[in-house]
Amino acid sequence: MIQPHVITLGTAGGPKVWTDCPGRTGISTAVVVGDRHYVVDAGYGTGQQMAAAGLDPARWGGLFITHLHSDHVADLPALMLFSPYHLADRVDRPVPVIGSGDRGVLPEVSPHADTPPRPAAPDRPTPGVVGLMERTVEAFATDLNDRILDSLRPNPLDLFSPQEITVPGDVGYDPNHTPSPAMEPWTVFEDDRVRVTTILVEHPPIAPAFAFRFDTDEGSVTISGDTCETANTVRLARDTDLLLHEAIDFEWVEELYAGRIGPLAEASRLHHYKSHTSVEGACRVAREAGARHLALHHLVPGAVDHDPWSRGADLFPGAFSVPRDLDTITFGARS
Repeated sequence: MIQPHVITLGTAGGPKVWTDCPGRTGISTAVVVGDRHYVVDAGYGTGQQMAAAGLDPARWGGLFITHLHSDHVADLPALMLFSPYHLADRVDRPVPVIGSGDRGVLPEVSPHADTPPRPAAPDRPTPGVVGLMERTVEAFATDLNDRILDSLRPNPLDLFSPQEITVPGDVGYDPNHTPSPAMEPWTVFEDDRVRVTTILVEHPPIAPAFAFRFDTDEGSVTISGDTCETANTVRLARDTDLLLHEAIDFEWVEELYAGRIGPLAEASRLHHYKSHTSVEGACRVAREAGARHLALHHLVPGAVDHDPWSRGADLFPGAFSVPRDLDTITFGARS
């Protein structure tokens, strides 16, 4: 039996291509258990990275979306559009796509706005994963119908099965005011290889935002998603073998916005502080959870060799790593 492991398909964070720091593509992680793999998030380049990692589409167990920011789903349309060629034999076994439902209410306008901005798609401004995938098919209907009618290819929605996570109604969740109330994890997926549990984390203004934990017969891996430092991540990651946690360099943030003035600059700068986690914060979460191995990913900035990440080795007593794209990290009893 193959040792359970993750493949860090993409390790960069943020809605941009890091052209000044080549070597990291958009955030995506494969959890490989036996002959099956499960993918968390689909940042830009995910499809190509899955191919580079040798992941067989026939053995794809599911796609899990931590939240619906573009840097986590940018490659989902590509995966869908190319699926009639790579997943044509999966019509009777569609890949589950598990993520958030419709938020139900727009986020509040930044207090730094001079005038209220005009929201995009006001008729359906906060779709969940079902709406995202349905609208992708609508947007590419000309292409898809050519292939469906002329080449008899399947509809992508016959190859992927979007499933929206229902947040428990008794936890006090409110997308604008209490996006990550104290709560216990709950199960969102289970098969003969893994049990996947989730919990709400805090990445305002988007909500819901989820972390995921994969438990196998041999061990566990927890993926934080995008979040500030939060007790819910500690709860989900308790005694996990491997914690992959996001990290941002706040010194880089200050350098980026130095000298910039105006509402856009201030709103953007403050977003990073309320929505992301420093290296020190990620180490605190991992220590408190009792994680055995901490790996930093969703790195902002997405530099391959960026000095601030390495200081985590002095702050976390367990195994510590800063993986690059397509690195493999084993977890569990045999690690």
